[in-house]
Amino acid sequence: MSAFPDLTAAQWSVLVIAAVFVGIAKTALPGLATLSVALFAAVLPARESTAVMVPLLIAGDLYAIWMYRHDVDWRTLGRLAPAILVGLGTGALVLWRIDDAGMKRMIGIILLLLTAATLWMMRRRGRRGPGRGAGTARTFSRSPVARWVYGSLGGFTTMIANAGGPPMTMYFVASGFDVMRFMGTQAYFFFLVNVTKMPFQIGLGLISAHSLRLDAVLLAPLVVGALAGGFVIRRMSTTVFDVLVIALTVFSSVFLLF
Repeated sequence: MSAFPDLTAAQWSVLVIAAVFVGIAKTALPGLATLSVALFAAVLPARESTAVMVPLLIAGDLYAIWMYRHDVDWRTLGRLAPAILVGLGTGALVLWRIDDAGMKRMIGIILLLLTAATLWMMRRRGRRGPGRGAGTARTFSRSPVARWVYGSLGGFTTMIANAGGPPMTMYFVASGFDVMRFMGTQAYFFFLVNVTKMPFQIGLGLISAHSLRLDAVLLAPLVVGALAGGFVIRRMSTTVFDVLVIALTVFSSVFLLF
């Protein structure tokens, strides 16, 4: 820790907790990733916190794609790819036009509206009964409108605030994915998106030897979180998983408003 004399013990504690949350988010509860973003930003300057987070997110993604390597839905990812790329490009452009506070509030409002719409669709699906509900979920995942709305928002929010989890969480939940398929598809989605973001971070000079040293220190708590998440997820029903994921998404969205 002597390599980082500017950080207090309390700040280190917050960063360690945030790293554990990243690990858990990658293998069990995606909504915790947005809370990690907020914790990093509370300790480090905004630009530096982004630089530190992206390599950590990729490290968590690597563990997650190995853990869920047999559960990915490549067809869904392929269908989402064009919308995600548009969202990433739009996010890069908007970064130059709006301040951090305004951007976070805008994301929070969008995500709350998106969550409300998703819950409404899920409620309609539930009223139609098990068989017809499953059919509605498959139709939703194949809907071009849904792909473009959720995919572009996922790319947009992850580019500007490392907050792409909530839109994609809502998309996969509304699509009726079971727990393992949800986590596997999401793992590959975020790995590909975060790797795509790296050239932007390097080009802007945000990633430095200092930020990478900090990443190296925080790698151990991230692994602890990933292992804990892996233990929990295999003992969690789809119903409980959906409730926790939606609750964390709402909490994270509200958190961004302030």
